[in-house]
Amino acid sequence: QVQLVESGGGLVQAGGSLRLSCAASGSIFSINAMGWYRQAPGKQRELVARITSGGSPNYADSVKGRFTISRDNAKNTVYLQMNSLKPEDTAVYYCNAYTSRDHWGQGTQVTVSS
Repeated sequence: QVQLVESGGGLVQAGGSLRLSCAASGSIFSINAMGWYRQAPGKQRELVARITSGGSPNYADSVKGRFTISRDNAKNTVYLQMNSLKPEDTAVYYCNAYTSRDHWGQGTQVTVSS
């Protein structure tokens, strides 16, 4: 089993920045990729960014050039640096770890005001 604890959400004005963190514990040796998803009210959960155990990232088109995902294997932590935030980035952000199945954090609210 893998446990994920997110932190770093909050309220920010458009154009601002936030950094999300996700600390993993438990069966971390079995983690392949880790990533961030988000879910806005009335919408489906969508992939924001993902990084493999080897450090290869991929991003949703909507965040390319603005968000950066990184991974500190020594700390078992994945980060999401979010710059140039837009109101449409407002959502609950969920950390994800993939082993042979998906594991999810509890979610952290990000609100971007216009």
